[in-house]
Amino acid sequence: MTDEFSSASPPVQTVLSFVAGLAQATQPERAAVWDPVGLQLGDPESVVARAAVCHEVTEPVVEKLLDDPPDVLVVYHPLLFHPTTRLVAGPTAAGRAFRLIGAGIAVVVTHTDFDAAPGGTADALAETLGLQAVTGFGSVQGEDQIKVVTFVPEEAADAVVAAMSHAGAGRIGNYTHCSFRARGEGRFLAGEAADPVIGRRGEVTGVAEARLEMVAPRRAEDAVVAALVAAHPYEEPAFDVYDTRSNQAFFGRVGDWSGSVGELAETVAERFGRSGLRVAGRMEGDVERVAVVPGSGASFLGAAAHAGADAIVTGDVDHHRAVAAVDSGLAVLDPGHAATELPGMRRLVGLVAGLGVDVVDLTGDGSGPWVEMVRG
Repeated sequence: MTDEFSSASPPVQTVLSFVAGLAQATQPERAAVWDPVGLQLGDPESVVARAAVCHEVTEPVVEKLLDDPPDVLVVYHPLLFHPTTRLVAGPTAAGRAFRLIGAGIAVVVTHTDFDAAPGGTADALAETLGLQAVTGFGSVQGEDQIKVVTFVPEEAADAVVAAMSHAGAGRIGNYTHCSFRARGEGRFLAGEAADPVIGRRGEVTGVAEARLEMVAPRRAEDAVVAALVAAHPYEEPAFDVYDTRSNQAFFGRVGDWSGSVGELAETVAERFGRSGLRVAGRMEGDVERVAVVPGSGASFLGAAAHAGADAIVTGDVDHHRAVAAVDSGLAVLDPGHAATELPGMRRLVGLVAGLGVDVVDLTGDGSGPWVEMVRG
């Protein structure tokens, strides 16, 4: 299997730099807005030399971690998925967090961001099934975004872009300093109290300007606007800030596959095990395009059909949604939630290993309450 994350990276020294290195590949800003990805527990300044990777933080996983504690644990399913007001010992998520904190183990989550990331969980699932000509589908809103628009003399545009980028604007995936520019003419009349950089008081002045547009996360709005104003040559820069939905990630994949629903079911059974596999649809029906969504993909059935899929492989599909999907001509193959995520866990281990730390692979241990059923 090709591993997009196998290239070596410089060794990391702290939890903070480790998380930053991980984020270069996973792009956490593209995680679903409800998903608590990133550093959940730990001291950002702690030294990291050894990491563990797991699918889910279960009691057996915690017991193994406490026997030989790593510096950081990278987990796919968030340990603390919902806000909590108490960390009390016991066989609960909060209790496991309590024990990990006591052992000095930092916890880092990469979940829906890793689903969407190139080479991540969705791509691993598509590759496991042998899909060809794979593309993304099923966009989900990530971190809240804004678009900042300003009007600047053309010769000053590069400096303004650099300042706004340094403050957090203009990042799209693995690209930075992203901007759009359109030429035009700005016109203004400077009042008597003005101190214009170009033109004179009391005269209408026309200036060749660039309309400059850059996206940014909402959390960086103040810093980006401040950087714009500081770098802009005008006494009173004109700018607009818009709410936007942009650069959404795709959590599913769809690709070519040739055969029948029954033959696809056999392939799924071979890859993931027969125990727990559910199939809805005519077994003799032709399949030319297959959609995949790791984990819970029931909400993506309509998107899969619109993407041209004849069948979808995902987990957690309830009865009524399966009936509606079959009525629309989409076959549903559900080998289980964890089963569809496990191919991506091997990719996650490879990614962490590429960050210059020793890695303990716990991805096959305690994948959740249904692990024995779905793995067969």
